[in-house]
Amino acid sequence: MRTERTGTHRPGHFRLITWIQLAFAVAAVVLIVYAADIAWGDIPRLSDGKPDLSGYYDTATITPFERRGSSEEFLSAEQAEQNARRTALGLAAGSANQDPDREAPPVGGDGSGGAAGNVGGYDSFWVDPGENNFKIDGKYPTSIIIDPPSGRLPEVTEAARERRRAAFRLGGDYGRRNDGTAWWYPGPGPYDNPEVRPYPDRCLSGFGSTAGPPMLSTLYNNHKRIVQTPGHVMILTEMVHDARIVRMNGEHAPDDVRRWFGDSIGWWEDDTLVVETTNFTDRPNFARGTRDMRVVERFSRLDEDTVLYNFTVEDPNVWERPFTGQYAWQQTDEPVYEYACHEGNYSMFGILGGARRMEREAMEKAAADSGD
Repeated sequence: MRTERTGTHRPGHFRLITWIQLAFAVAAVVLIVYAADIAWGDIPRLSDGKPDLSGYYDTATITPFERRGSSEEFLSAEQAEQNARRTALGLAAGSANQDPDREAPPVGGDGSGGAAGNVGGYDSFWVDPGENNFKIDGKYPTSIIIDPPSGRLPEVTEAARERRRAAFRLGGDYGRRNDGTAWWYPGPGPYDNPEVRPYPDRCLSGFGSTAGPPMLSTLYNNHKRIVQTPGHVMILTEMVHDARIVRMNGEHAPDDVRRWFGDSIGWWEDDTLVVETTNFTDRPNFARGTRDMRVVERFSRLDEDTVLYNFTVEDPNVWERPFTGQYAWQQTDEPVYEYACHEGNYSMFGILGGARRMEREAMEKAAADSGD
């Protein structure tokens, strides 16, 4: 009697099942890859799946930090185009007016009705503030600040107002106009020695808070470079080649460890790099703040060529409430060049030497007035 063996497959049947299983497996892989591609989006990523922020960026923009005049939140495309044309014309005019053979300004003025002793400054030939208003989601904001809704900084505290008044009385206000006289004489003044000058004058950090935090656009040298690893993120600023080091998933340094750029730690929230900075010195690089300032920055890719830079600043010693700003960083192939500020920093000699001369003139005038 012949016995039927159950569970035994013919060779052809086995091959058919194998090919069907393989087809389903391939289809599953394709679906997984497709789903992952949708989830990740069309942006560069590292092997760990995190967005790749590494690269060079041109952060220059003609959009102001605070909203000017208009209460409108956005510019029209036509207004943005007009701004770009005006900027281009201004830069071209500055280039044409820069005469390498021009004579020195006449004694007592700059030849254009300026203040006595004013020898002039940069014209547009020397600056690179950007060529366009930045655009986000197809719109052109009228300011980098987005909160408060006015597009302007919050009200400062009364304590902050008093500190500014006291600094002005002591001659320490950096923005006070030079009228060609030693208005601080005979007391201490803002030009007594290099150490009392602001950090930018001493080539210790960039002006305009290009390195921040928060990091803002300024007159020139607005390029930045990001180098990203799983453990650290480095942000190199072209202006005075300042480098910020962000420790990923770390803890802040002890309270007695203080830095111009603060102490920065970072972490990922989905596809956004979040950086929190505290532990500033009494004179932080962002000169409007104090040692108690706290800055939270967010970096997120809008596309493969653009990073959205968002920041929130709070400092109860200065402002009544926090403020938030954001603007777009455009990736570029142009590298960050060395900024050799200390080489040939003749301005410091001029500042201190000019102050000594004005003090001597003030002393001679005081002696003449007293009859000595």
